[in-house]
Amino acid sequence: MELQDARTLFVIGSNTTEAHPVISYYMKRAVRKGARLIVCDPRRIDLTRWATHHVQHRPGTDVALLNGLMNEILRQGWEDRSFIAEHTENFEALKEVVSRYPLDKVAHITGVDLVLLRQVASILATEGPVSLCYTLGITEHVCGTDNVLSCANLQMLLGNIGKYAAGVNPLRGQNNVQGACDMGALPEYYHNYQRVDNASAREKFEQAWRRRSLPAHPGLKIPAMLEGLLDGRTRALLCLGENLAMSEPNANHMHKCLQNAGFLVTADIFETDTTKFADLVLPSKCWGEAEGTFTNTERRVQRVRAAVKPPGETQDVWWMLNEIGRRMGVDLGFQSSRQVWEEMRSLGTSYAGITWDRIEVTGIQWPSPTPDHPGVQYLHRGGNFTRGRGRFVPAEWTPPAEPPDADYPLTLSTGRRLWHYHTGTQTHRSAGLDELCPAEVVEISPEDAGQMGVSDGEAVAVISRRGRVQMKARITERCPKGVVWSCFHFREACINAVTLDAFDPITETAEYKACAVRIEKAG
Repeated sequence: MELQDARTLFVIGSNTTEAHPVISYYMKRAVRKGARLIVCDPRRIDLTRWATHHVQHRPGTDVALLNGLMNEILRQGWEDRSFIAEHTENFEALKEVVSRYPLDKVAHITGVDLVLLRQVASILATEGPVSLCYTLGITEHVCGTDNVLSCANLQMLLGNIGKYAAGVNPLRGQNNVQGACDMGALPEYYHNYQRVDNASAREKFEQAWRRRSLPAHPGLKIPAMLEGLLDGRTRALLCLGENLAMSEPNANHMHKCLQNAGFLVTADIFETDTTKFADLVLPSKCWGEAEGTFTNTERRVQRVRAAVKPPGETQDVWWMLNEIGRRMGVDLGFQSSRQVWEEMRSLGTSYAGITWDRIEVTGIQWPSPTPDHPGVQYLHRGGNFTRGRGRFVPAEWTPPAEPPDADYPLTLSTGRRLWHYHTGTQTHRSAGLDELCPAEVVEISPEDAGQMGVSDGEAVAVISRRGRVQMKARITERCPKGVVWSCFHFREACINAVTLDAFDPITETAEYKACAVRIEKAG
């Protein structure tokens, strides 16, 4: 991992030690080798113990923070002028927007000390190259797209693109999130990000799949699919390995959607809260029972092999989809995982050279366009962007969709804990993990707890405009005043009963990281 060789690490919106413990190991190695570590997070997460600077900004103020840092960099003349001139475009538009974010204004918006902001801007500009890492703390906002664009703007401004141990690095939260996107599990893309509204790409897939025409417009994302269950636009839903009843925001509304489904089919390895709503449950193989590939955070494609024999009548998901298609009149003829892979690779672009045999022993990082190509360690080498020039896309800061008020005076943010994963479908079946983390709690600052008269371990109710959930309070310095924090790993106390179903307008990702709540004693 290049992270261990970074000179400066800028981690924003990532509880890396709990959500990505292996990657956090490389960050700690970098610090031990002398790297600067700047952690931007409203909470005092474990990674701050290793940080040289902790920027504890208010939830939902990431764009303002990043614009302020860029404002200071430009004011001091620290930008990489040659990189900007030779490899980017739209720089003047960026300058105009960030000029409206002087650090004194940003300090007021974010709640971060002015001196600290200046120190961070100086380190980013003078102690590079900088590796910027982010995760769901950046994307799970109504302005998630603007957050990501602002991260890219900062790195282009400093020339930290196309260099070793630099770049903009989204840390993937599951072992094949990257691979799922690469394979076309997005409504606007075929394999390898070939857009469905691109006529030449669409024609290629029509010929390969022997179809006269394929849809010329992107399909629906999850929120639109689920809302369609209520008014009949979505007549049937096939849910593959996703526990929607617990993982989606505003769980009470989500349950109404699932109850109203005309025909709901789930494929999973265990019963979940979602399978209870299903008309049909298909038994799926788990990772240790299947053959195929995973693509990890660094774009490395690796073989997966079955370690044990699957029980009963369980099947591969690719087999299920092929069989459903066959019975609906479209038979792709797949007989093996290898055949699925080779079909995808032959129609792909960046995967074209990654044959099944080439990754028999060692994985290959895409892009690898030909069978003799070794793969690419890091993207945009030397500032040569795939699109030609990197484009600055400035963003204005907008506050969270639901700020606190007199009735709901606290901001709730949610995330993950080290010991459990997602809705606990697998981890709650481990007695050891349940012993380490047996129940969910809501983290409350000592100041807020004192004002409410709540003691550590006391049962409380977390209440929003959408619902309430009961759990024990944990009084901790990890949370700043005005912010409470919890997870959705436990069905008995699932925090998504209160989270907000407001979405980023482009990605339609929910704002899990900020909504207004109040805390009451459970009695």
